[in-house]
Amino acid sequence: MDSATSDARTPLGASADNGLKIVVVGGFGVGKTTLVRSVSEIRPLNTEETMTRAGEKVDDTGQVRGKTATTVAFDFGRITLDAHNVLYLFGAPGQERFWFLWDRLFSGTLGAVVLVDTRRIDDSWYAIDRLEHHGTPFIVACNDFGGPVHAGADVREALDLDPHVPLLDCDARSRTSAKQVLISLVQHVQDRYADPSARAGLPRQEFV
Repeated sequence: MDSATSDARTPLGASADNGLKIVVVGGFGVGKTTLVRSVSEIRPLNTEETMTRAGEKVDDTGQVRGKTATTVAFDFGRITLDAHNVLYLFGAPGQERFWFLWDRLFSGTLGAVVLVDTRRIDDSWYAIDRLEHHGTPFIVACNDFGGPVHAGADVREALDLDPHVPLLDCDARSRTSAKQVLISLVQHVQDRYADPSARAGLPRQEFV
């Protein structure tokens, strides 16, 4: 995808008492790095490496031919919520060979964003499966790649989403759009943990 649009950044707070962790996950080339970059108030930590011809034999680049770099560990960004609370954003690598990192990244997570490219919707199934396995609240955001717009009901059916899981469209390049994705996730987490029936059976979360 194109680089994130540059917007004015909120000054970084000197300290905070409480750090809340959110993971952005999804298939290869769906825009996770772009979303973290567009919304972070600090210059994000990226572990992107240049893709080589040798890597084409390992990673399926057929539908992401314009992609020249890929995340090999994780992306990291930060957003200050108030004087005492900050949000830490972790973008997970999308290639199957790095999926072993995901369970570690999910540890202590408040919630997750599953970023989806509707042209390759089956690439999102593993992320949803792992989040459901961990009992981690998540939302699904369909990133805009300029292709045909799919009805929400069709996407929900294709991903076999539970009715309570929010589904929205976004443009990961836009800071405003990325912020709305995170707001939707936080609202979903609040609603889920406020409902005792939704809390039942959920693992106890240790926020880090």
